[in-house]
Amino acid sequence: MRSAQQPLSASGWPLRGAALGSCALCLPSCSGVLNPLGPVGAADAEILVDATVVMLVIVIPTIILAFWMAWRYRASNKAAEYLPYWSYSGRIEAVVWSIPILTIMFIGGLIWIGSHKLDPFAPLSSREPTLEVQVVSLDWKWLFIYPQYGVASVNELVVPVGTPVRFSITSASVFNTFFIPRLGSMIYAMPGMVSRLHLQADSPAQIWGTSAQFSGDGFSDMQFQVRSVPGIEFGHWVDNIVTAAPILDKNVYAGLLRQSQRVPPTSYRLTDPGLFDAVATQALPPGPGPMPGNSPHAGRELSAGGKD
Repeated sequence: MRSAQQPLSASGWPLRGAALGSCALCLPSCSGVLNPLGPVGAADAEILVDATVVMLVIVIPTIILAFWMAWRYRASNKAAEYLPYWSYSGRIEAVVWSIPILTIMFIGGLIWIGSHKLDPFAPLSSREPTLEVQVVSLDWKWLFIYPQYGVASVNELVVPVGTPVRFSITSASVFNTFFIPRLGSMIYAMPGMVSRLHLQADSPAQIWGTSAQFSGDGFSDMQFQVRSVPGIEFGHWVDNIVTAAPILDKNVYAGLLRQSQRVPPTSYRLTDPGLFDAVATQALPPGPGPMPGNSPHAGRELSAGGKD
């Protein structure tokens, strides 16, 4: 089983300071990825930082040498050696080719090792029993089904702290990408197929997830709340749904299948335990998908789109 990665150690941060600064300046969207909440997110952040450090080992000396060359061989420096007929140096060729090759080897090694450690299908090692969550990508919202408890929610994912979560992910429409930046790896939601992903939240927090795959006008609002809560609070959340929430059956699901945007978080009692399998195998007809120009599909011409 995949072992839970520990967060980046304090002793490793000084060596990664330049990489973090570069990400902070050039990749503002990485703030969530570099602030992981669980073991998979921490391992993803470590790979990102280590790969950046390897590249900076080349980038920084190259920038310094570019300025040094301009200064060393300026027109006013008579001491600089002038070789108008020089055309080849074996040592320079060796350096020019060996450095990119070594870089590819180092980064390739990081990616190869990380790909095996972070196999999304491999379960996380934990003493806690795994929570099963079935995820359905809709236009333009997310449906989360908890088959162990007979509950479901739209645009809200609630998980207990310290518990590994096994996601089974499919799409009832077009391709989408399931991504919770602070928890880790993103993976495709595909119609007629089921993807697997294992994540875990190690502390209570309220974060967000999103679709990272353009899927029509409502894509920009296709986000969902993620709450990691203590086990007792998770139990209360489930009990409240079982007691008071409306029922989710195939008729209600047909309403969810229609295109809609900015759908508020909603909870349901699940009466059909085979709903996810019916969606994944397309025993239930898939959604229409974004089809501009056809009014029943609420296409581009009829969509409000975007955020306020």
